[in-house]
Amino acid sequence: QVQFVESGGGSVQPGGSLKLSCAASGSIAKLYTLGWYRQTPGRQRELVALIYGESQTTYEGSAKGRFTISRDNTKNAIFLQMNELEPEDTAVYYCNSVPFSIWGQGTHVTVSS
Repeated sequence: QVQFVESGGGSVQPGGSLKLSCAASGSIAKLYTLGWYRQTPGRQRELVALIYGESQTTYEGSAKGRFTISRDNTKNAIFLQMNELEPEDTAVYYCNSVPFSIWGQGTHVTVSS
């Protein structure tokens, strides 16, 4: 199974931006659907965005219009550009394929003034 390692999280003020990266341990070229998810304490992990094939994307809830998911099969990497961040975006962010592979450790995002 492919394993994923997330990075790029950090602390940012409301309205700021972050770009998350996800490195896969193997080729993602044959993984049609890839996604970003997030989890806050006491809540279930939730879907943020999906990318199908090279460029078809869907976004959930408040991610629409602010986040952009992308992939680079040549680098076996997945990205999440997050703009106009809000305190409600504070969470641990994970990437994974669909169907799920092994979950990584995630990367922490904190949005606070």
